[in-house]
Order: sequence, then structure tokens, then C-alpha cells
Amino acid sequence: MTTGVRRRMGVEERREQLIGVALELFSRRSPDAVSIDEIASAAGISRPLVYHYFPGKLSLYEAALQRAADDLAARFVEPHEGPLGARLLRVVRRFFDFVDQHGPGFAALMRGGPAVPAGETFTRGGASGTTVLVDGVRQAAYVQILAHLKIDQPPARLDLVIRSWLSLAESTALVWLDGRRIPRAELEMQLVRDFAALVAVSALYDDEMAGLLRHMLADEPTEGPFADLIGRLMTLAS
Repeated sequence: MTTGVRRRMGVEERREQLIGVALELFSRRSPDAVSIDEIASAAGISRPLVYHYFPGKLSLYEAALQRAADDLAARFVEPHEGPLGARLLRVVRRFFDFVDQHGPGFAALMRGGPAVPAGETFTRGGASGTTVLVDGVRQAAYVQILAHLKIDQPPARLDLVIRSWLSLAESTALVWLDGRRIPRAELEMQLVRDFAALVAVSALYDDEMAGLLRHMLADEPTEGPFADLIGRLMTLAS
């Protein structure tokens, strides 16, 4: 009879394993509801060994949060090919994939992270550490959208449109997680059209935004999200 031998992990390999295990648990339940004992059990090690690699649950949560933030930011990266509406829809779908996979963790992240146990602080500076990570994701998404619009120095109204739209995407995802009462595919398409609608409203007040709107619609196919929005609005108006 052959007995399996457990391979000893190096320090970085073990740390990466614990981060992955913690992220998986935080994805299913709020970080406040996950204990170090659970993390240790899922990783197949003892509780004291977890503390050997991380000083506390909060530091492990922060490391898992960083990995999640990097993953989320990467989902806004999209090749600059094809109509803008279709590109944006692919980005929104990947964003909702993340939200779907990491529901409780995403909600905790957007609402400021877990409660900080007595005697522990975020290494990034208390509760502001979560804000730093979230702001990093928002900025990465902001830069990606500007790149798709081929704009280096955005005018004030475009800056407002993009940041408002990113905030709307976060809020929409949180509302969707609370019961998932609206079909996900409908919300994804709605968010893409929301972006066009925000640009269109700003175009009423700003010639630069009007030019951007014309540029966005120039290569949009008739079945694309932006063109379809215009058609639906004209139908409602009539």
C-alpha cells in the first residue's frame, strides 16, 4: 500500500494558497462571517500556521482584496477593435462575471470592507486602505474608457460622465446582488445604453460632447446598443 506524501510548500507558495482560499471563502460569505479556523481548515493547515504567514485575518483579507482588485481592474481591458457599444458591452459582462463570482466580497469591498477587529488595522491606513484599492480600480477603468474614446485630456463634462457612469455601474451591481430581481443580461445592456444617454444629455450643453456623441455613433451598426437605444427612444416619443 502506498501512502501519499504531502508536499511542503515554500513561503510565497503557501501565502498565495492562503490568499486564494481566503478569496474563495470571502466570495461566498461576508468577510466578517469567515473565521481564521475556516481558512485554516480549507487550506489543510493549522490555525497557528495561518498566523505564521499573516499576522491576522485583516491582513489576509487585505491581500485577498488586492488580488480581487487586480482581477477586477483587468476586466476593463478590452482590444480597441469594433464598435464602441459592443466593446463596452463585453467589458460590462466581464464586470458582472466578477460580481456574480464574488458577490459578498464585492459588496463588502464597495461598502468599505469588513469591521476591523480590536488591535488590528489595515496596513494601508485603516479603513482608508479599502478606499485606496477601490479608487485604484475606478481609476484603471476610467483610463481604459478614455483610451477607447481616444481622448488624452478629457473636458470637464466627459470627466463627469465617465465617473458618474462608473458609480452607476457599482450601484447597479449592488442592487442586483440584493435578490437579483432584474435579469442580469438586461442590466448589462442597460448600463451600456446608460453611458450613451449620459453623453447625449451632456451633448445638449457642450459642443465637444456633441462631437464625441457623433463620433460614438458614426461606426455603430444598426443592431448595436447605441443605435438601438436611439431607435427605441424615437419609438417612445412617437
